[in-house]
Amino acid sequence: MFTGIIEEIGKIKSVRRGSQSVVLEIEAQKILEDTRIGDSIATNGVCLTVVSKETASFAADVMPETMNRTNLGSLRPGDRVNLERALCLNSRLGGHLVAGHVDGTGEIIDKWADDNAVWLTVEAEPDILRYIVEKGSVAIDGVSLTVAYVDERVFKVSIIPHTQEETTLVKKRQGERVNLENDMIVKYVEKLMKPQQKQSGLTLDFLQAHGF
Repeated sequence: MFTGIIEEIGKIKSVRRGSQSVVLEIEAQKILEDTRIGDSIATNGVCLTVVSKETASFAADVMPETMNRTNLGSLRPGDRVNLERALCLNSRLGGHLVAGHVDGTGEIIDKWADDNAVWLTVEAEPDILRYIVEKGSVAIDGVSLTVAYVDERVFKVSIIPHTQEETTLVKKRQGERVNLENDMIVKYVEKLMKPQQKQSGLTLDFLQAHGF
């Protein structure tokens, strides 16, 4: 489990490709201070298991399922990635609950400055947008953000200076793909409610009728 509060920007040291999978070696410093083999590190929002570790780098396997659902397959040596260690139970939860299980990818279609903030507009598929609500949470490349706008095609977020400096988001260009993870709570609510639903999907009318 993660919070979406990025601890460090790492750099891809090497990419060893299999037929449908890769092994990523990632340079880092801070997150390796108390990391052991078998620990989880969110890399651009993807929960990866540390399979080997050096003084200033770690390696992780990326299986075919992860390659199909995320942007990790496009990484090249020298690329920067957002890194976060798994949440400790005695830590403050500064972002929101993030599983590191990416739902899919979106495309940055617009980026602009607004005083000290930077806005991103992300286009995504309907099966991702259905779980995104205004003022709700979403993780973009592992970064916990608040949704400022959403419609049937896109959503928008505004990125504060601290997040600009501590993550890779504002360095992304139009046309780049980003990993998206929806707020897990709404997905569990929908799953639990489905046996009682006479219509597909979770609607506002359904929630109101059941006391939400």
